[in-house]
Amino acid sequence: MIVGFIGAGNMAAGMARGWAAAEHRPQRMLFTDAGSGRAAQLAEEVGGEAVSSNSEIAERADLVILAVKPKHLDDVAGDLAHSKALLSLLGGTGVEQLAVAFPTCPVMRLMPNLGVEVNRGVMCLSYMPDIDADLVAQVRELLASLGRVVELEDGLIDPATAVMGCTPAYLALVGQAIAAEGAREGLDFDLSFSLMVDTAAATAELLRSRTAEELMGAVASPGGSTEAGLQALDREGARRAFEAAVQASLARMRGQDA
Repeated sequence: MIVGFIGAGNMAAGMARGWAAAEHRPQRMLFTDAGSGRAAQLAEEVGGEAVSSNSEIAERADLVILAVKPKHLDDVAGDLAHSKALLSLLGGTGVEQLAVAFPTCPVMRLMPNLGVEVNRGVMCLSYMPDIDADLVAQVRELLASLGRVVELEDGLIDPATAVMGCTPAYLALVGQAIAAEGAREGLDFDLSFSLMVDTAAATAELLRSRTAEELMGAVASPGGSTEAGLQALDREGARRAFEAAVQASLARMRGQDA
């Protein structure tokens, strides 16, 4: 399958890099941008091809990945009207809206997180009920090399994105804060950060087989240092802060004031 990217921003680049490192990858990757030069740089990095126009992408690609900002949907829709199939990464833009913009083209909606770059992504997929099942299967098979694919009702894509799409940034902030405190106490920051990263990776694996409550109970002995830390987090409103972060992200996706 030849895949063409309309836009070469962070998420498009993450998907392209993930595919470039995967055993099951597109036959060819094509790229275009709005004049930033990123398409040519990304094509060179992953062994793809930068092309001169969106319409050329539509003509040559078996699957067009729409990776522009949502406000530019109408600007590019005309060039892509004759696409064979389209996979949209546009936030806050449901499949019904996409179907109106591309009435002659089968459309799907994908919300991935940046884990796709290391083939450990989480991707939420939705589409209109009348879409060809074979096409969905082909797209799912291709996406599977980038990580986990979860099919959801379109109305649930936004809350799922608030949970899995934004979370890498939240966890990076937590890790940065923890590592900085280690450095404040004398550790080299890079060492402190690497200790946190390895611990975070192991914790993710543990959470595949244990509940959060079980893991916290296993680490936090009564009267111990971890319990003291959890109590401090509670006093400072850590849980409420993360709840607010998810709600603020969701409100922005829905075009509301955060």
